Amino acid sequence: MFMIMLVLDDSDHLDAILEAWAGLGVSGVTIIESSGMHRRKLKHIPMRYLYGGKAIEESGNLTLIVIVKEKTLIQQCLKAAEEIIGDLDQPNTGVFAAWPLTLTKGIPQE
Repeated sequence: MFMIMLVLDDSDHLDAILEAWAGLGVSGVTIIESSGMHRRKLKHIPMRYLYGGKAIEESGNLTLIVIVKEKTLIQQCLKAAEEIIGDLDQPNTGVFAAWPLTLTKGIPQE
């Protein structure tokens, strides 16, 4: 089994990604509202340094995590996500990571 994590920069892509992953047979995605250190630092910029004296409203990220049984699903989920978001190596898109799990419990064994 493998864990997939996608930190999604633009929440407008969420439904399309969930639909694409469901089409691959992926279910049970957990969605967590999150924020990174960079965005936290932006919120602490003194008002005198903000452009035109206007506050910059930054929304957070969504972090999707899901356990998949087959290693092949990792690349398929990545490909599906990049077809929607664009190249994740570009700024302001997201972060994708996957790793093997040595122990799982509570996962239905079909």
